[in-house]
Amino acid sequence: MKLKSPFKIIDKYIIRKFLGSYFFSIILILAITVVFDTNEKLDSFMKAPLEGIIFDYFASFLPYFANLFSPLFVFIAVIFFTSKLADNSEIIAMLSSGMSFKRLFVPYMFSAAVIASLNFVLSCYIIPPSNISRIEFTNTYVRNKSVNYASNIQFKVAPNVVAYIARYDNSNKMGYRFSLEEFEGKTLKSRLTAQTIAYDSAYQWHVNNYVIRNLDGMKETIVKGSRKDTVINVMPSDFLIAPTDCETMTSPELREYIDRQRERGVANIKSFEIEYHKRYAMVAAAFILTAIGMSLSSRKTKGGMGINIGIGLLLSFSYIFFSTVTSTFAVSGATSPFVAQWLPNILYTIIAVFLYRTAPK
Repeated sequence: MKLKSPFKIIDKYIIRKFLGSYFFSIILILAITVVFDTNEKLDSFMKAPLEGIIFDYFASFLPYFANLFSPLFVFIAVIFFTSKLADNSEIIAMLSSGMSFKRLFVPYMFSAAVIASLNFVLSCYIIPPSNISRIEFTNTYVRNKSVNYASNIQFKVAPNVVAYIARYDNSNKMGYRFSLEEFEGKTLKSRLTAQTIAYDSAYQWHVNNYVIRNLDGMKETIVKGSRKDTVINVMPSDFLIAPTDCETMTSPELREYIDRQRERGVANIKSFEIEYHKRYAMVAAAFILTAIGMSLSSRKTKGGMGINIGIGLLLSFSYIFFSTVTSTFAVSGATSPFVAQWLPNILYTIIAVFLYRTAPK
């Protein structure tokens, strides 16, 4: 028995136009991006192998760039093809045939759901692993943004255990002026100090020239040694944090990393929290900007589609600008990363509801 499609011919027509315009705009802007990016990094590319440029850099850069500006592409696609439909009086014909404005929204929301699902899978699971090779390529041939040094590092390695490293050098995996303090409530029970500490692998560390002071009330026991192997629940990657590290983690890995760093008392994880919430906020943005674009451009205007496209571009760029500003507030601590990423969606949802209610009139 053949299943009947829930979509009518007009629905399939709108979906085809929507998705076609969306992917065409992405391909067009990516082609332009490749030209400008190649021109900007031409000197660096001359030193890199062609295979690395294609597979390590552009193979992940293009999906990353397309996904990053997907809300803009969604808005442009909706504005462009809906304005064309309105200019050709096709929307007037649909509404005159008995189709309600609410029913006209169905294929638009279905198309937005397709794009949002694609963006979610890409940003949360596919693009982050591919970003590793892109960032390594950039650090090697373009500009090295990796972090190999850190100072004044303090973190919790257990509920009542605090570690401190005055300086760490990742080139030789060596830390200097190390201390490990164990508390019972607010009372210090044990303190290990060492001149140097070396990282081995998988939480394995070597402390050199160490002194251990065990405190039991007024009694103190001192143990000294030249080398001691110990397990500390931390790795250099936990405190050598580069701005691009958050882009290399899938969403489950990002959530786990944020929770682990919070438990350790690490403060500089704002970029990771912003990245985590941004991935989910972008899913909602596809629906919100589709609703705004459709409501704004569904009516036929005297100035043609140029006015609708101009207003659409203004709104889309204002959305991106507002998102950037709120992210800056989150980095400075003025607001939480969750609020920073969802505030633009809340504001533009209000705009979308207003335009949706006034559009049929």
